[in-house]
Amino acid sequence: MTKDIPEPAVKPIEPQVRLLAAMAYGEASTQNNADEIYALASVLKRQRDARGYSSMEAFVRGEASFSFVVNDGNKRYQHFRRSTDTQILSDSAMKTAVEAAENALADGPDKSNGAWFWDGADISSNYAKHFKVKNGIRFGQPSHNIYSIKESSKLVIKYKTVKKKINGEIKIEKQEVYRYDHIYVSTAAHGGTIFWKQDAAYLKHTKAKEYK
Repeated sequence: MTKDIPEPAVKPIEPQVRLLAAMAYGEASTQNNADEIYALASVLKRQRDARGYSSMEAFVRGEASFSFVVNDGNKRYQHFRRSTDTQILSDSAMKTAVEAAENALADGPDKSNGAWFWDGADISSNYAKHFKVKNGIRFGQPSHNIYSIKESSKLVIKYKTVKKKINGEIKIEKQEVYRYDHIYVSTAAHGGTIFWKQDAAYLKHTKAKEYK
């Protein structure tokens, strides 16, 4: 008669690491690409900090719509959250997510190259109606265009009115202040995810916040 062999003891996964890992794993494609998972964890942590939260738990409560996997029934996220620490650390992809979360929380190497946003396959399947496409996208490198989509433009020109005295008459002229024709620029692409930041000229002229 054999006795049940107990599972080997594992070091408990810290709750904040576990939550961030679950989010990165849930957001990642089924390719389970390590660079993709690492990049997603870094973006999520960067967004957390920029929005003024001190923990992932507070970030999730305060920004419920930023990472939809937390509330939209994402199967990967739910699977991760239901798994024991032993199960997580025994699965190569979920273990990678834990390591990615630990790296991000320690401000380790950033596979997203400073991104604030990301998109998966929906940017291709929903191209015509996609928010980023409608506002203009550029690829920082051709290799980032993993879905073979077209760059897009939306020209915005800001004018100001100026009063001038010409030959004793006051005339009003319209002068261009600035223009831009895209907002988003890719920073990296891994697995099934394209990573983005907002264009420097757009941020400079509009004073927009780079994380929104």
